Formats: sequence, C-alpha cells, structure tokens
Amino acid sequence: MNKKLRTQVGIRKYYTIFLELGIISSLLIFIAASKIRIQSSQDNELSLVTNREVVKMEDVIKTKQEKRPPAPPRPQVPVAVPNDEIVQEEIPNINAEFQFNEPLEIPAPPKQIEVKEDKEKEDFFIAVEQMPKLKGGLKELQSKVVYPEMAQMAGIEGRVIVQFIVNKKGEVENPKVIRGIGGGCDKEALRVAKLAKFVPGRQRGVPVRVRYSLPIMFILQK
Repeated sequence: MNKKLRTQVGIRKYYTIFLELGIISSLLIFIAASKIRIQSSQDNELSLVTNREVVKMEDVIKTKQEKRPPAPPRPQVPVAVPNDEIVQEEIPNINAEFQFNEPLEIPAPPKQIEVKEDKEKEDFFIAVEQMPKLKGGLKELQSKVVYPEMAQMAGIEGRVIVQFIVNKKGEVENPKVIRGIGGGCDKEALRVAKLAKFVPGRQRGVPVRVRYSLPIMFILQK
C-alpha cells in the first residue's frame, strides 16, 4: 500500500509539468501543420479559364447609287400628209405705176384735244390775321337746333362738327359734316350751319375766303 501511495503522490506532483508539456507540444504541432503547403496534383487542377468566342467584325461595304441618265423620249410617229393639195403662191403686183410729178396728199393733222383747266382752285385761307366771327354767338345759333326724334329715342347725343367756307360776304358755302353721330343729328347740324352769318375774315385788311369748322352740340335733357 505504501508503494501505491507513493506512485500516486509522484503523479500528482508532476501533473502540472505534464500538462504544460502537453499544451506546448500541441501548439508546436499546430504551428507545424499550418506551415505545411497542401498542393494538388497537376492532373487534378481545375481550369477556371473558359474558352471565349472570337467574334470577327466584317467590314461593311457602302453601296453607291449610280445615277442613270433619263430614258430618251419616244420618237414621234410621223403623220402622213396628203400630197394632193396644191399650194398656190400669191405673186405681188410689182407693175404699179407711180407718178412723181403729181403733188402728194398730206393727211390732215390730228385734232387737238382741249384740256379744260380746273378754274375752281382752292382760293381760301385756313388761318388769317382776323378770323371770321359768328354773328350773335354760338349760343344763339345752338338755340335753333331741333333735336331729331330718332336720336332722342335711341339716346344719341354728342357733338357734330361741320366744316364750310366763309366767303367775303360772311356767308356759308359748301357745308359738310366731318364728324357725325348719326340718328338724324348730322342732317340737322347742316341745316343749322347754313343759317349762320359771319363777319368775314380779313388778311392785311382785305376780306378773304376762310375755311371754318363749327361744332353743333346735341345734349339730351335729363
């Protein structure tokens, strides 16, 4: 019994030494194993390179369109002309007799067309030293206006401008409406303008014809 106890005590004593030796030996084996290169045989190598298809690019030949000349026109079919007709040639009469001793007849000259000059020229003034003056004033002339019924019913109102010539006697000539409003007011304005009397305009102290514009008002009473 004493011999077995001794052996057990010796094993326990060297237990840590054996453990360290085992760990060291296992580490050495692990390091040696990691440094060993494992190479496969050449026969068993796998070829990872795949065969690629080679694509050949062919040159594209450009086609040219040839310009062909147009086809010649078709020949005209000749039309048969009958040769039975006889063409008579006219022979001019060259045997005409000329008498050089007789006087030649000279044709009469063309009639001259008489051009009538327009005598009615614009012999009036637009602005003079003393413009025409309306006798009685515009208010008196405005009182002679009769408002047309058509314009009243349609509600037409405004100003009609009449233009005319005041002659040397102060009378109205050729009145015309240059701005109207319709509804019969233009006609009434012409009638009233013809009733107007003026002191004639003067240029350098001499009575002259003057163009004059006169406004005629049409206002509805509300």
